Amino acid sequence: MKIEDLIDGGEQTAVNVRAVLNILLEAPYFYKTDDERLFLVLMRYKRAFEAFFEKFFGWKLVMDGKCARLYKPKWFNEKITLPNRDMFTFTKRDECMAFLLLLEFFERECREQGVTADDRENLRFRFGDLLEYSSSRFRALMSGKEENYTDERVRQILKGIMPQLEKYRFLHKVKPSADDSVSENETIFECLPAMWHYQAAELAKPVTEE
Repeated sequence: MKIEDLIDGGEQTAVNVRAVLNILLEAPYFYKTDDERLFLVLMRYKRAFEAFFEKFFGWKLVMDGKCARLYKPKWFNEKITLPNRDMFTFTKRDECMAFLLLLEFFERECREQGVTADDRENLRFRFGDLLEYSSSRFRALMSGKEENYTDERVRQILKGIMPQLEKYRFLHKVKPSADDSVSENETIFECLPAMWHYQAAELAKPVTEE
Protein backbone atom coordinates (compact mmCIF):
# COMPACT_ATOMS: atom_id res chain seq x y z
CA MET A 1 0.00 0.00 0.00
CA LYS A 2 1.22 3.49 -0.90
CA ILE A 3 1.08 6.66 1.20
CA GLU A 4 -1.23 8.17 -1.41
CA ASP A 5 -3.66 5.27 -0.95
CA LEU A 6 -3.62 5.71 2.82
CA ILE A 7 -4.37 9.42 2.54
CA ASP A 8 -7.22 8.72 0.13
CA GLY A 9 -8.53 5.81 2.18
CA GLY A 10 -10.38 7.73 4.88
CA GLU A 11 -10.41 11.01 6.76
CA GLN A 12 -8.96 9.75 10.05
CA THR A 13 -6.26 7.68 8.36
CA ALA A 14 -5.31 10.69 6.26
CA VAL A 15 -5.06 12.87 9.39
CA ASN A 16 -2.85 10.29 11.11
CA VAL A 17 -0.57 9.78 8.11
CA ARG A 18 -0.07 13.53 7.60
CA ALA A 19 0.67 13.91 11.31
CA VAL A 20 3.33 11.18 11.18
CA LEU A 21 4.93 12.72 8.09
CA ASN A 22 5.14 16.08 9.83
CA ILE A 23 6.55 14.62 13.04
CA LEU A 24 9.29 12.79 11.15
CA LEU A 25 10.33 16.08 9.55
CA GLU A 26 10.07 18.27 12.65
CA ALA A 27 12.85 16.68 14.71
CA PRO A 28 15.79 14.30 14.26
CA TYR A 29 14.03 11.55 16.23
CA PHE A 30 10.45 10.46 16.76
CA TYR A 31 10.09 8.57 20.02
CA LYS A 32 7.26 6.27 20.95
CA THR A 33 6.82 8.30 24.13
CA ASP A 34 6.21 11.45 22.04
CA ASP A 35 2.89 10.11 20.79
CA GLU A 36 2.33 6.38 21.18
CA ARG A 37 -0.79 6.32 19.00
CA LEU A 38 0.95 7.92 16.02
CA PHE A 39 4.08 5.85 16.57
CA LEU A 40 1.93 2.74 16.21
CA VAL A 41 0.49 4.18 12.98
CA LEU A 42 4.06 4.48 11.69
CA MET A 43 4.83 0.90 12.73
CA ARG A 44 1.67 -0.43 11.10
CA TYR A 45 2.36 1.27 7.76
CA LYS A 46 6.15 1.21 7.96
CA ARG A 47 6.65 -0.15 4.44
CA ALA A 48 4.49 2.57 2.93
CA PHE A 49 6.45 5.30 4.75
CA GLU A 50 9.77 3.68 3.79
CA ALA A 51 8.78 3.56 0.12
CA PHE A 52 7.52 7.14 0.15
CA PHE A 53 10.71 8.67 1.55
CA GLU A 54 12.95 6.49 -0.63
CA LYS A 55 11.05 7.31 -3.84
CA PHE A 56 10.56 11.05 -3.38
CA PHE A 57 13.54 12.06 -1.22
CA GLY A 58 16.12 9.29 -1.43
CA TRP A 59 16.03 9.05 2.36
CA LYS A 60 16.04 5.93 4.51
CA LEU A 61 13.61 5.37 7.38
CA VAL A 62 15.38 3.79 10.37
CA MET A 63 13.13 2.44 13.09
CA ASP A 64 13.04 0.20 16.13
CA GLY A 65 10.47 -0.40 18.84
CA LYS A 66 11.06 2.95 20.57
CA CYS A 67 12.54 5.32 18.01
CA ALA A 68 12.27 6.35 14.36
CA ARG A 69 14.45 8.65 12.30
CA LEU A 70 15.06 9.66 8.69
CA TYR A 71 18.58 9.26 7.32
CA LYS A 72 19.52 11.79 4.64
CA PRO A 73 22.78 10.69 2.95
CA LYS A 74 23.41 13.89 0.96
CA TRP A 75 23.06 17.64 1.43
CA PHE A 76 21.83 19.15 -1.85
CA ASN A 77 22.07 22.92 -1.37
CA GLU A 78 25.83 23.39 -1.28
CA LYS A 79 25.42 27.15 -0.88
CA ILE A 80 24.40 26.46 2.72
CA THR A 81 27.81 25.77 4.21
CA LEU A 82 28.40 23.28 7.01
CA PRO A 83 28.49 25.86 9.86
CA ASN A 84 25.04 27.13 8.78
CA ARG A 85 23.31 23.76 8.59
CA ASP A 86 20.97 22.81 11.40
CA MET A 87 22.29 19.33 12.02
CA PHE A 88 23.85 17.29 14.79
CA THR A 89 27.61 17.50 14.50
CA PHE A 90 30.78 18.13 16.46
CA THR A 91 33.81 19.60 14.68
CA LYS A 92 36.48 19.84 17.39
CA ARG A 93 38.54 16.77 18.29
CA ASP A 94 37.86 16.92 22.03
CA GLU A 95 34.12 17.29 21.43
CA CYS A 96 34.09 14.32 19.05
CA MET A 97 36.04 12.24 21.56
CA ALA A 98 33.71 13.26 24.37
CA PHE A 99 30.72 12.04 22.36
CA LEU A 100 32.53 8.80 21.61
CA LEU A 101 33.31 8.33 25.29
CA LEU A 102 29.67 8.99 26.18
CA LEU A 103 28.74 6.13 23.83
CA GLU A 104 31.36 3.90 25.45
CA PHE A 105 30.06 4.83 28.88
CA PHE A 106 26.48 4.17 27.77
CA GLU A 107 27.40 0.73 26.42
CA ARG A 108 29.28 -0.13 29.62
CA GLU A 109 26.44 0.97 31.87
CA CYS A 110 23.91 -0.98 29.81
CA ARG A 111 26.00 -4.13 30.16
CA GLU A 112 26.56 -3.68 33.88
CA GLN A 113 22.93 -2.77 34.62
CA GLY A 114 21.46 -5.31 32.21
CA VAL A 115 19.61 -2.65 30.21
CA THR A 116 18.53 -3.42 26.63
CA ALA A 117 16.91 -1.41 23.85
CA ASP A 118 13.65 -3.26 24.45
CA ASP A 119 13.34 -2.25 28.11
CA ARG A 120 10.50 0.12 28.88
CA GLU A 121 12.66 2.35 31.09
CA ASN A 122 15.68 4.17 29.67
CA LEU A 123 19.13 4.10 31.26
CA ARG A 124 19.89 6.95 33.67
CA PHE A 125 23.27 8.07 34.98
CA ARG A 126 24.91 10.66 37.23
CA PHE A 127 26.98 13.35 35.54
CA GLY A 128 29.74 12.68 38.06
CA ASP A 129 30.00 9.04 36.92
CA LEU A 130 30.31 10.10 33.28
CA LEU A 131 32.96 12.65 34.28
CA GLU A 132 35.00 10.06 36.15
CA TYR A 133 34.85 7.62 33.23
CA SER A 134 35.62 10.24 30.57
CA SER A 135 38.54 11.76 32.49
CA SER A 136 40.19 8.36 32.83
CA ARG A 137 39.64 7.49 29.17
CA PHE A 138 40.84 10.88 27.88
CA ARG A 139 44.11 10.48 29.76
CA ALA A 140 44.51 6.90 28.54
CA LEU A 141 43.89 7.85 24.91
CA MET A 142 45.98 11.03 24.88
CA SER A 143 49.30 9.49 25.84
CA GLY A 144 51.92 12.13 26.55
CA LYS A 145 49.29 14.85 26.95
CA GLU A 146 47.67 13.63 30.15
CA GLU A 147 48.33 16.93 31.92
CA ASN A 148 45.98 18.64 29.44
CA TYR A 149 43.05 16.50 30.57
CA THR A 150 42.53 17.21 34.22
CA ASP A 151 39.13 16.45 35.71
CA GLU A 152 38.23 20.13 35.47
CA ARG A 153 39.25 20.33 31.79
CA VAL A 154 37.19 17.25 30.94
CA ARG A 155 34.27 18.69 32.91
CA GLN A 156 34.35 21.76 30.66
CA ILE A 157 34.49 19.61 27.52
CA LEU A 158 31.47 17.59 28.64
CA LYS A 159 29.53 20.70 29.63
CA GLY A 160 30.24 22.07 26.17
CA ILE A 161 28.57 19.16 24.36
CA MET A 162 25.61 18.65 26.69
CA PRO A 163 23.43 21.40 25.16
CA GLN A 164 23.65 19.78 21.71
CA LEU A 165 22.98 16.33 23.12
CA GLU A 166 19.86 17.66 24.81
CA LYS A 167 18.78 19.72 21.77
CA TYR A 168 19.02 16.75 19.42
CA ARG A 169 17.40 14.47 22.01
CA PHE A 170 20.17 12.05 22.87
CA LEU A 171 19.96 12.97 26.54
CA HIS A 172 17.31 14.42 28.81
CA LYS A 173 18.25 16.20 32.03
CA VAL A 174 16.03 14.93 34.83
CA LYS A 175 14.76 17.85 36.86
CA PRO A 176 14.99 17.43 40.63
CA SER A 177 11.88 17.89 42.70
CA ALA A 178 10.99 21.42 43.78
CA ASP A 179 12.45 20.92 47.27
CA ASP A 180 15.54 19.00 46.15
CA SER A 181 18.78 20.77 45.25
CA VAL A 182 21.54 18.70 43.63
CA SER A 183 25.13 19.45 42.71
CA GLU A 184 26.38 19.25 39.15
CA ASN A 185 27.97 15.84 39.77
CA GLU A 186 24.69 14.51 41.16
CA THR A 187 22.64 15.74 38.19
CA ILE A 188 20.78 12.84 36.57
CA PHE A 189 20.58 12.39 32.80
CA GLU A 190 18.33 9.96 30.96
CA CYS A 191 19.67 8.30 27.80
CA LEU A 192 16.99 8.58 25.13
CA PRO A 193 16.48 5.79 22.53
CA ALA A 194 18.60 7.52 19.86
CA MET A 195 21.66 6.39 21.81
CA TRP A 196 21.06 2.84 20.57
CA HIS A 197 21.50 4.03 16.96
CA TYR A 198 25.20 4.73 17.46
CA GLN A 199 28.09 2.37 18.20
CA ALA A 200 31.29 3.56 19.82
CA ALA A 201 33.37 0.89 18.07
CA GLU A 202 32.37 2.19 14.65
CA LEU A 203 33.38 5.76 15.54
CA ALA A 204 36.64 5.02 17.36
CA LYS A 205 39.11 5.02 14.46
CA PRO A 206 38.28 8.33 12.72
CA VAL A 207 37.83 10.18 16.03
CA THR A 208 41.14 9.24 17.63
CA GLU A 209 43.36 9.63 14.56
CA GLU A 210 45.26 12.90 14.16
